[in-house]
Amino acid sequence: MERRERPTAADERAMLQGWLDHHRDTLLAKCAGLTAEQLLRAATPPSGLTLLGLVRHLADVERYWFRMRFTGEDVGDLYFTEEDPDADFHGGSPATAAADFAALRAEIAAGDAAAAGRGLDETFTVPDGRILNLRWIYVHMIEEYARHNGHADLLREAIDGATGS
Repeated sequence: MERRERPTAADERAMLQGWLDHHRDTLLAKCAGLTAEQLLRAATPPSGLTLLGLVRHLADVERYWFRMRFTGEDVGDLYFTEEDPDADFHGGSPATAAADFAALRAEIAAGDAAAAGRGLDETFTVPDGRILNLRWIYVHMIEEYARHNGHADLLREAIDGATGS
């Protein structure tokens, strides 16, 4: 899978979007070419973390920040439930893998649409009362993907030896 180039000289919005897109692409690249069973392999015991769990988690995170928090859409969580708050990380199966990737891609598109044409200084209030802005979401999403892409590197290497940036 081809990843979009990281921007090197751009305005703030293009820089934030470019880095987020690069990290989104990186996660998908780390998962490329694996079977559904491999995507579900918890490859670094004792952790139960899987590549598919990361895909599901990041779909929920995309939805939560861009749609549920920033635009206030009433769409509900994809995987999180009160009974199982970590269902994103461990609820997948070989039968759901394709739908889970489709959900991530759909949430990325929906998140981009939610942010399109909106100012980075536009604010919203989260349940704990903090006031955040769209810029905060971009920075948070970049660090969220970057952290989990590090996990994906280790998982992929343990699954089939593939390494790379």
